[in-house]
Amino acid sequence: MKLLRIKITDPAGFRSLPCGFEHHFRTEWGLQDELAQPEGFAPFVCAGPNGSGKSNLLEALAAIFFQLEILRVRRSFLPKILQEADQDFSPTAFELDYLIRVPPEYIQPGSPEWTKVCLRKQFGGKITFYWEDWPAFNTDIYSDQSIHLVDLLAPEFVLGYSSGENEILSLPFFKLRFVQFDEYWQALKQQLPYSGRPETRLAYLDNGFSQAILVCNLLFQDEATLQPFREDVGIEALQEFRIIIRRSIAVSPEVAEGFLSGEYAERGYVQDDYVASNPALRKDSESGRHTVNLMQLLEAGPNSAPNFVPLVNRLKRCATLSYVDDATDTLILDYWVNKETKKAFQANFDNDPLVLFQAFQVLLTLNLYSVSDALKTDLYRSNSHYVSETVPTLASDQRIMRFKFVRFRKQGVEQPMMLKELSDGEHQLLHSLGMCLLFRNTNSLFLLDEPETHFNPDWRSNFITRLRQCLPDAGDVGQEMLITTHTPFLISDSRPDKVLVFAKDKTSGAVSISHPDYNTLGASINKITMNTFGKRETIGGHAHALLDALRARFEQGAEDKEALITEIHQQLGDSVERVLLINAILNSDQKDVEEAQD
Repeated sequence: MKLLRIKITDPAGFRSLPCGFEHHFRTEWGLQDELAQPEGFAPFVCAGPNGSGKSNLLEALAAIFFQLEILRVRRSFLPKILQEADQDFSPTAFELDYLIRVPPEYIQPGSPEWTKVCLRKQFGGKITFYWEDWPAFNTDIYSDQSIHLVDLLAPEFVLGYSSGENEILSLPFFKLRFVQFDEYWQALKQQLPYSGRPETRLAYLDNGFSQAILVCNLLFQDEATLQPFREDVGIEALQEFRIIIRRSIAVSPEVAEGFLSGEYAERGYVQDDYVASNPALRKDSESGRHTVNLMQLLEAGPNSAPNFVPLVNRLKRCATLSYVDDATDTLILDYWVNKETKKAFQANFDNDPLVLFQAFQVLLTLNLYSVSDALKTDLYRSNSHYVSETVPTLASDQRIMRFKFVRFRKQGVEQPMMLKELSDGEHQLLHSLGMCLLFRNTNSLFLLDEPETHFNPDWRSNFITRLRQCLPDAGDVGQEMLITTHTPFLISDSRPDKVLVFAKDKTSGAVSISHPDYNTLGASINKITMNTFGKRETIGGHAHALLDALRARFEQGAEDKEALITEIHQQLGDSVERVLLINAILNSDQKDVEEAQD
């Protein structure tokens, strides 16, 4: 996809973006050049001071696509609270325009490969949309009958990641993560078919997915694709890993009674009858306690559909060893990784790392089982900044699915390593690049909030290069990415039209976005630091204070100049500021000589 324009028309604004805020991502002529002569993947780099509104732009896009996703999943399953007509999702009014590739099956002879999608929401109204240059359809106005078009007109995935604690960005993603859990729970209660993949397209890939991201890439990707992993972190082959799946959970009588609902309750079933009729629900004859088998729809059973292999059975097929701990009803899957292991995963997961990753998403989402309905309802209504503090964190042995013993080889290290043994920077680089590799063959929107905070300067200077290696932007796919950053290295690898410089008026609070007025591509770090980040000095604050004190001593005129220059050399390293001060001292000597001669 390609973003064109966003405008906030919500009377209350959105975060720090006031009502009337508008930004054009591309000019018309720039867009035509981009379509005519693609230059490969290039993200939008959002720069500016802290609190200038950079992250708010990402949050606005996530919030808008959350509202669009609510329309898309409604026909499948949506919690009642999210279907309420008076639900006021923020922003309550907006305009968003973007290009999306037309699916190949809808392209007609002579028709364009891209169509322009225009999303509109007026205050107090619903989302409407229309599209341009798509002759395959004879209507261009959204209606209830054309809701299936949301599948075609929205990006395939909207992916969020933050290296910090930006929970405003994560909030809409978390809501849909709970929607995904609720959908599976309802399917389990009503014994409905389940595909084994996430229904929602929004995914916030926080650190809880790091091991899944690494495993999927190392199992599927070829050597050339994994080169970014090799060059910076030195990751070699995956050696082994374990998957632990807790199949059953104890539930209260009230929860068990919830399984007796709908048509079963209408037919006069009693609880014990329904326990006998629903294979997911069990009751211990001695203790009377109820348990729910969460894997019942994900493992093949006697009533499974023919030719459909549930995802847990596919994982079993790939395992070197698998067994069930009957005491805890826990499934243990061990994998010793070699060529045959990789072939097994490729055969069982459509030769696609994303298919395996989505299976892991489903299993990891089941770890939300402990969250009460009341808490979920509050979360669906929430604009809270404290989601992670609200959702309980389970102890490892209480989780439904977890990885263990994920070991791989690393260059220069004799013994196999685990992911947790890597540094923060290594972990962050593998995570951000790994998610790009998984979604490289999709038309997706990436929203990355300061993904390079733990990188060393060399990795920061190479980050855009690594992203371009991971996202080739070729064929019938194309990704759009927004990155917030405080490092000039990302700007130095970007053209001015891809650099968004944010500024916030201290008096009015108005946020503005501009492009640099110089060629940023290849510009020096000093120039970017001074011109884009507004820092005129190239040295730290403490060093600058020392330099100012030395300059003051020189200006007082009581110092021996040669001794002062020697002291400057001893105290301060090389910098533009040091050279300027020494030059001023030397020039003053020359001036003294000239005055003496006169």
